[in-house]
Order: sequence, then C-alpha cells, then structure tokens
Amino acid sequence: VLEEAEAQHLYQSILPDMVKIALCLPNICTQPIPLLKQKMNHSITMSQEQIASLLANAFFCTFPRRNAKMKSEYSSYPDINFNRCEKPLTRLHVTYEGTIEGNGRGMLQVDFANRFVGGGVTGAGLVQEEIRFLINPELIVSRLFTEVLDHNECLIITGTEQYSEYTGYAETYRWARSHEDGSEKDDWQRRCTEIVAIDALHFRRSLDQFAYCGFLRPGVPPENLSAVATGNWGCGAFGGDARLKALIQILAAAAAERDVVYFTFGDSELMRDIYSMHTFLTEKKLNVGKVYKLLLRYYNEECKNCSTPGPDIKLYPFIYHAVESSAETTDQPGQKTGT
Repeated sequence: VLEEAEAQHLYQSILPDMVKIALCLPNICTQPIPLLKQKMNHSITMSQEQIASLLANAFFCTFPRRNAKMKSEYSSYPDINFNRCEKPLTRLHVTYEGTIEGNGRGMLQVDFANRFVGGGVTGAGLVQEEIRFLINPELIVSRLFTEVLDHNECLIITGTEQYSEYTGYAETYRWARSHEDGSEKDDWQRRCTEIVAIDALHFRRSLDQFAYCGFLRPGVPPENLSAVATGNWGCGAFGGDARLKALIQILAAAAAERDVVYFTFGDSELMRDIYSMHTFLTEKKLNVGKVYKLLLRYYNEECKNCSTPGPDIKLYPFIYHAVESSAETTDQPGQKTGT
C-alpha cells in the first residue's frame, strides 16, 4: 500500500511521464519490430528511448494483436561433438562471495533463464532471472518479441543499464536503493554489459544439454573473448545438480575457449568441490572429450537404470575413482612372454 506522498508522486509525476513516452511510440519506432523466432539467427538494436516507450505501452496494454507467423530464417549453427573435442579445460575462478551482476562486469553474464525469457518477472517469480530483469528493467522488452527458447538456443542482450540494488532472494527479496550504473560504454554508446539467457530445463537426465551455444562467438579470437560469469545454472527453481551443472558449463566454456568465473552464492562447500575437481582434471590433463566420456559413463553405469531419485554414487567421487583407476592400470608394467 502506497503512502499518501508516494501515491501523489505516482499519479502526478510518474504516470503522466509514462503516458507521454508511450504516445511517442509512432515517432520513435517507425517500423514494426521483428519477432525473434525459433531456429532464426537475428539481431535487433534499440535505443533506451525506444525501449522505454515500448515498456510504457506494455504497461498500459496498448499493443494491437499481430500475426506472429513469418518466414523462418534457419541459421547455420556450428556443429560441436563433445565426444571428440580435444580442447583443454580453460582457467577457472570460483568463489562463494559476490554475484554475477555485481562482480561480473566486463564478462559474459549468464541469465539462468526460463524458456519463456524473463520467467515470472511480470508475475510472482523472484529467483535469479526475475531479479536480473527487475534491476535491469530494459531486459523486460525482450519478452515482447522473443519466441520461447528451444533447448539449443540462447538470447544475447548487450547494453542494458542497472537501475536498482536489492537484498534477499525469492520470498526474502527486497528493493534496496537506486543504482548508478558506472559500466563503460562501447563505440555505439551501449553499456558494456553482455547477458546471455540460456534455458535451464527441467530434466532428470542432464547430459544432453550444454551451454555451448551461448558461450560461442564464431570468428572472435580466443584472446579477445571475455570470461563467462556464471553460477548454479538451473539449480534453484529447476532443481538441478549443482556439481554436474558446474562441470557442464566448464566443458562448454572450454569448447568455446572462454575462461570461467563461477559464483556459488554463499555455498563454500560447493566452491571447494568445484575447485578441487577442476584442479584434478587439469593436473591429469583431461580434455573436454575425455571428461565428457566420463559423464556418459557415469550416466550409463550409475544413472540410467537407477530406480531411486538419485544414484548411490555421486558424480565427483565417481570421476575421481575412474580417473585414478585408469591411471593405475596404465602404470602397471606389461607382462613379457618368452620365445
């Protein structure tokens, strides 16, 4: 419930300004906005004024209905076979402190997305994606023209401004204060904030989904690629295995030749587990393909026919044992036969 002074400010200042910017739409958006449909590789560039006008019209429900059918443009996504990928693991920094939006400046920041971009931001949702859309409200406009994400698709958004700071998460979420975004700007005067939305699917057998499509930048030299700022992808409302998802993202980033900055959001035990596993795999010189084969082996041996909610043997102990056993077998001297 608004206090009297707040209500007065809303009705005498904020809403009239929103009406003005909404009425400017025909002058600042002179062409229909194309839809970003599935299996379509396309980009849209918009100014902050255009976004503000679109959001104001969305607030007042003044958009006409339009036919969403249009000719699909099928993009040529690069093929990647993780089973044969010989690229080494890239560098990893993992921490239980900080947040992606607060400490990932200059990096490719992952949005753990619902396949409907924005999730429940205009409803009752208040987890990672919804919070990001609330503090960077220009992201909300993407919901107007982005079709549901397919399992191998992502949405990349560059240049949004952060307007708010917050505390808490889900039911403890609270707006804290206004935020002055000090991010640098590129040659197009866009803020150097790049966000990739990747669908965090509900799935039990988790080895068929990779974040590779969101991390890849064809034609960009690896030395010019920023690190990926990410965390427990699909492990909140989506109930995923944090240790598996961390390893999946590490493999996907390595295949795309990007370093990883991983935030465990206060979970120091998870931080230590991920760091130890990455260090172990790096020291053993296991590349993407070899680690991927270990994931498949774990699935086939421990998960495929498992009747319980989870296998008795967890993923990381399985990998440690499998790698060490393989090393011991390799180190055993061969038997000589006489002639």
